[in-house]
Amino acid sequence: MMTLKWTDSLDIAIALDEAYPDIDPQYVRYTDMHEWICKLEAFDDEPSNSNEKILEAIQMAWIDEKD
Repeated sequence: MMTLKWTDSLDIAIALDEAYPDIDPQYVRYTDMHEWICKLEAFDDEPSNSNEKILEAIQMAWIDEKD
């Protein structure tokens, strides 16, 4: 199984979209998104290694995934 790191923004976005299909990522708070990412089964990175820039990239990829 592939593991996800903070740098895998597109893969994380796809995983979030599969895990939370009814969520509109445009309106997700970074604190919630961070928590959801850390709960993903494939996620294997230090929770503290994220920052706003990383979370923004994931959110943008997730929005693109929805379109």
